[in-house]
Amino acid sequence: MKLIRFFLLLVIYIGANYYVFSHFYNLVPIRYSVIYILLVVLSIFISFSILPVLIIPKKLTIKSITFLYTLGTSWIFILIYAILIFGILDLVIYYLYPIPLWMNVGLALICLFSIFYCGNINYKKKKRVELNIAINKPLKKNIKIVAISDLHLGYTINSKELNEWIQLINQEKADILLIPGDIIDNNVNPLYYYQLAPYFNKFHAPLGIYACLGNHEYISGIDSSIKFLEKTNVHLLRDSYVDIEGIFYLIGRDDKTNSHRKTLKEVIKNIDSSQPIILLDHQPYGLEESQKNGIDIQLSGHTHRGQVWPISWITDKLYEVSHGYKKKGNTNIYVSSGIGIWGGKFRIGTQSEYVVINLSSI
Repeated sequence: MKLIRFFLLLVIYIGANYYVFSHFYNLVPIRYSVIYILLVVLSIFISFSILPVLIIPKKLTIKSITFLYTLGTSWIFILIYAILIFGILDLVIYYLYPIPLWMNVGLALICLFSIFYCGNINYKKKKRVELNIAINKPLKKNIKIVAISDLHLGYTINSKELNEWIQLINQEKADILLIPGDIIDNNVNPLYYYQLAPYFNKFHAPLGIYACLGNHEYISGIDSSIKFLEKTNVHLLRDSYVDIEGIFYLIGRDDKTNSHRKTLKEVIKNIDSSQPIILLDHQPYGLEESQKNGIDIQLSGHTHRGQVWPISWITDKLYEVSHGYKKKGNTNIYVSSGIGIWGGKFRIGTQSEYVVINLSSI
């Protein structure tokens, strides 16, 4: 069944690429066969540039993988919009107002460039989300929390961006930094290449930096991911909890990718539920479980809210909360769209963000 789905998706992907690139093929007169062949080769290269990264990564340099990975993942998003734009223009030409093919292609390229240029700028502008949360449990003192999810450090996001995030977050002068998963993108090699581990020492967080695992730590190889995180000052919570100086309990669940992870009830069985409890759980499924188990705050990520419209419509349907704040009973839930991104650096109809929580008691 999985093989059938794979081939079906492959056929759709090839068909979508042919539809888009055929507009460019048809611009080339038949007598210019060399240009036509070069255009076909270029379109195949762009469409399948991600394959070498997946198939033969060990034979490629970090720089070449970065180029191919950026191109391949960016093209996936560009392809979606290229289909939409060419589809609209083709319908207009066919039914309403015929225009030359070169004008059709030119308009499409202008639209694509404008959309993704703005999408890149939007990605770079990190949104500050502030939440004032008062819980109905005693709190020894008010706490300022910064939460960042889905860093996706790797081939496309490395030392330069991480350093910018550090400066941005340190301005908050938070007590503690929480990371609900996906610190790593899909491979630890670039993290060693860019020597990212020491950068985490630059975060200012007197009560520490704590994280749970995300699905991409498993994609990167769970043992390799944990080994890298051990070289940082990030405290990894994996179906475990810690008492943060008697102020609140902090729980970090293993990612849902691990089918053998403990239930939340098992994790909290020795916790005094009369004390404030904060939960890090990467994938925002089964939110009612947190409500039933007396969790005061749950922080999740994972969804990116689809990164670009119209994928955001899909994530909105898939998750009870695909992005933002929701209160269920006494449980405060925030699902972040992430500070980082997967693949191409575009945010269209969504935002890259960091969350500032001012925690107090009622």
